[in-house]
Amino acid sequence: MSELTQGTGVDAAALPLVHEPLPPDEVVIGRPMTAMHALATLGEVEVGIWEMTPGTASDVEVDEVFVVLSGHARIEFVEPALPAIEVDPGSVVRLASGQRTVWTVTETLRKIYIA
Repeated sequence: MSELTQGTGVDAAALPLVHEPLPPDEVVIGRPMTAMHALATLGEVEVGIWEMTPGTASDVEVDEVFVVLSGHARIEFVEPALPAIEVDPGSVVRLASGQRTVWTVTETLRKIYIA
């Protein structure tokens, strides 16, 4: 599926995604894999679906707001140091560019992102 056009829709929870292994330097525990599918570009803002299978990985974030569709994860904020959060379906989270995080996914996590 390509990007959405005016008047079209997609079942974001059921859209098939192609997973790829994370770069070894990002993996902390396990063999997590990720998948991403861009749905739309609105100016310079991208809207899409992102998924990560169970495991723990580090990341450097971009400016983003996301809504969890399914799964469960704990997100630790390494830099700047902030309290960790648990996310489940319905969670809405704001990430800032350059933030360093560690994601521990215990149930495959799927989210809609706006970045």
